Amino acid sequence: MNLLLDYDNFFLPAQDLESAKEFYGNQLGLETKFDFSDKGMIAFKIGKNEPAIILSTVQHTKPTIWFTVDDVKTTCEYLKEKGVVFLSEPFEIMTGLAVEFNDPFGNKLGITDYSKSTKV
Repeated sequence: MNLLLDYDNFFLPAQDLESAKEFYGNQLGLETKFDFSDKGMIAFKIGKNEPAIILSTVQHTKPTIWFTVDDVKTTCEYLKEKGVVFLSEPFEIMTGLAVEFNDPFGNKLGITDYSKSTKV
């Protein structure tokens, strides 16, 4: 059963979004996908890919990789049966639902769906 459909986004901590804009935008030449600096986040596109690098000033942000799934709630229940321990219940985001968990090495991963949008 292939639950994880694709990469979604890559989250990285940032202490200063202006420095992030300088490095990722000006030095690396990446295009801004969205700029929610007022909410502590900015995202940069990588080529024509949908997934983005999202930098966040939110305290305790850890590098995190999210994957897309068809349905977060169904996938969450299936993975719980497999022994995956989630960090919270699924939560709403602008495009659908998401939930996060750690792998056995402490790396943070997450799953998300696009139940609030038309993304396939």
